[in-house]
Amino acid sequence: MTTSAKFNILNALTLIIIGGMGYFATESFTALIPPAFGVILLGCHWGVEKQNKIIAHIAVLITLIILVALVGKRLPKSIDAGGPGLIRVLAMITTSALSMVFFIRSFIEARRNRESQSN
Repeated sequence: MTTSAKFNILNALTLIIIGGMGYFATESFTALIPPAFGVILLGCHWGVEKQNKIIAHIAVLITLIILVALVGKRLPKSIDAGGPGLIRVLAMITTSALSMVFFIRSFIEARRNRESQSN
């Protein structure tokens, strides 16, 4: 399993589990947004693992959307409120950011491999 696939699974499970915990702690339906994105990312796992370009790019887009939403919308509110909600948001941001880093690294590596094979 590739590193990007491992981090995709880690991110998906983190979004599902921690987002679910947030829902049960707050009973707010908006807390179900990260788990929904996590389920979609989990569905993309096979394509990411098989290095399917289209599915991998979809997974990156979904990861980027949830990362921007967490940092831009949820983090400021969680900082103001503090407590366990802040820790949950920071955990989801961390796994999403790491997932993005490893996706980008795998794309760069794939491009280098294609360029070296064509020479």
